[in-house]
Amino acid sequence: MTKYKLPTSGTKIEYKDGKLRVPNDPIIPFFPGDGTGPDIWRATRIVIDAAVEKAYKGKRNISWMEVFAGLTALKNYDKDTVLPQETLDAFREYRIGIKGPLTTPAGSFKFVCLDCAAELMDRPATCPKCRSEWITPRFRSVNVGLRQKLDLYACVRPVRWFTGVPCPVKSPEKFNIVIFRENTEDIYAGIEFQQGTPECKKVYDFLTSEMKVKIPFPDSGIGIKPISITGTKRLVRMAIKYAIAHKKPSVTLVHKGNIQKFTEGAFRDWGYEVAAQEFRDQTVTETELWDKHEGKLPAGKVLVKDRIADQTFQQFLLRPDEYSVIATTNLNGDYLSDAAAAQVGGLGIAPGANIGDGVAIFEATHGTAPKYANKDVVNPGSLILSGVMMLEHLGWQEAADLIVKGLEGAIQAKTVTYDLERQMAGAKKLKCSEFGAAIVRNMTDAAGAA
Repeated sequence: MTKYKLPTSGTKIEYKDGKLRVPNDPIIPFFPGDGTGPDIWRATRIVIDAAVEKAYKGKRNISWMEVFAGLTALKNYDKDTVLPQETLDAFREYRIGIKGPLTTPAGSFKFVCLDCAAELMDRPATCPKCRSEWITPRFRSVNVGLRQKLDLYACVRPVRWFTGVPCPVKSPEKFNIVIFRENTEDIYAGIEFQQGTPECKKVYDFLTSEMKVKIPFPDSGIGIKPISITGTKRLVRMAIKYAIAHKKPSVTLVHKGNIQKFTEGAFRDWGYEVAAQEFRDQTVTETELWDKHEGKLPAGKVLVKDRIADQTFQQFLLRPDEYSVIATTNLNGDYLSDAAAAQVGGLGIAPGANIGDGVAIFEATHGTAPKYANKDVVNPGSLILSGVMMLEHLGWQEAADLIVKGLEGAIQAKTVTYDLERQMAGAKKLKCSEFGAAIVRNMTDAAGAA
């Protein structure tokens, strides 16, 4: 008997021959998340349901099914379970899911409060900070666990500017880039050895004695960075397919291969191999562009090029319109996607998805902000736009377009949450739930105008 409740209606999404087969009433698992997650999820669900109703007039609908992770898992399973097997099985079975933010512990403490994210060395009966009883042993990121256990190997982050959103750059309208970040390898694979442990000493002794590696200080913690042919090629393959399907002009391989030649440099080389071996008729390299085509991209072709990671940060600021799709390693992608979001208004309007073969989970890209939990004040835009990505993944473009129009209308009317209101002269500050309602109202206007 599962802990979660099956919906009374709805049909499973199927995956056959490498394609999703989406019914008109798909069952979609979700969990609101920790901290501010429940607030932003309530607003998001209202917006998604309204868009589907307005677009399809009752012919399509989503049957939502709540599953558990993070704090809700602790409350429904034993007190040390933050990512139940049932939740993983539900995402595998139902194919598409959406989630709010989850607590991600850091540091060397032993316990964490799931309500306020307090870091504790001992396990008290209640949290000394917020008096919550939901104290659990320190755990690795649930987000990373979902990606690795479900093999959601691509973190996809579209970054674009919405007219009227305050931002720090002069020409934000030039920024419209989709970042494909490898999700399962690199430092994020979690192969680490804590300084001072017997395991760390074994690794240190092996590397310095057997492999003749020079590690400057014996009191080092050690991490291992795997980058594979398999992980690289499937990520780059997905990025190129996306560029072709969406008529994007380029895919840029971002790496630090000038220093890390056998990991980051290999990522670059293997990425070019995918383009040459699998998409020869649809792509040209930057070298070919100048040697064979005088710098002019042939019609219908995708340009495949590469850039060093640190150079890319500068390029995003100075020449963002020269980039459309980025394929990069895990750590680089983490840095780049958040920095890119800052250029167009911040994580509050930055959506994201974790996508594998036949399974995809859409998520808010920001943290849990526990001090704002249950106050109905935070911007739900990230999760709402992740809902847009989910609808597009389902093939429900009409509903996705309505949400974008509704969001644009609310922002241009200067009816926004506090994070944007404080930067916009003459704006009206709305609660989280009120912002969701404003999106629906503007969606109605857009639907009527259409």
